[in-house]
Amino acid sequence: MADYILSCCSTADLSREHLVSRNMPYVCFHFFLNEEEKIDDLGISMPPKALFDAIKAGASARTAQVNADEYAAFFRPYLQEGKDLLHVTLSSGISGTINSAQAAAAALREEFPERKIYVVDSLCASSGYGLFMDKLADLRDEGMSIDELKNWAEANRLRLNHWFFSTDLTQYIRGGRVSKTAGFVGGLLGICPLLHVNNEGKLEPVAKIPSKKLVRREMLKKMEAQAENGLDYSGKCYICQSDILDEAQKVAAEVEKRFPHLDGKVQIYPIGGVIGCHTGPGTVALFFWSGEADRKR
Repeated sequence: MADYILSCCSTADLSREHLVSRNMPYVCFHFFLNEEEKIDDLGISMPPKALFDAIKAGASARTAQVNADEYAAFFRPYLQEGKDLLHVTLSSGISGTINSAQAAAAALREEFPERKIYVVDSLCASSGYGLFMDKLADLRDEGMSIDELKNWAEANRLRLNHWFFSTDLTQYIRGGRVSKTAGFVGGLLGICPLLHVNNEGKLEPVAKIPSKKLVRREMLKKMEAQAENGLDYSGKCYICQSDILDEAQKVAAEVEKRFPHLDGKVQIYPIGGVIGCHTGPGTVALFFWSGEADRKR
């Protein structure tokens, strides 16, 4: 058993059961529907379908990161138990939450000078962040020390590839990620933009694809080209989706067919409250490991 705590944020978009089974505590973000505050607690208090139904019905949605006081309250009990702490945050290219976590860590180092308190930027998002955390939990359980794990995380985080598409651009337009004109034309033409998370941990559009079938095909081509060992990829693969499970299942089936050496079945998770407020319904994302720390387009 490791003598330190490995923790993350709820925006890793795994299930509560999964995180508990891997002994990974998590701190919850917040989001607002029509200005009513909700807790992003992995769908326990507000199931994903209820969130996306509300957004489709026209509810306004915005998010709030965890503040420094909340991080300090989350970290402190573990430090009081005499545990060191490695907390991995949602990508700094998507959220400023790492600044709050680092501020809390700096204050707590004065309170607990004998403890190691590390905060690492995952440069990952949603269940890609979750897949990254899953690997860190494996390495922790294999006996890696907190310093070794911190160094491994920082050296390998860009090996975690994120590819995704959306069939509904409404929330991307509201959030300014897609222009209103492009979104309107894309909606009329059935365009499904293909995006990824780049080396800065930011969302980046890559291509405009004219159908769901073609965008699935293009996403699979990206995995063939970039996955570690190509078609012989033997790592884990996660998918997340926002109220479009049928499309996610099609992607999963194609991945399992093309990559026969996967480490287990493709796992599909619902996109959580905070990430879901930005994507809205209709997004499918694919996550896998590459052999080098460079997220190529």
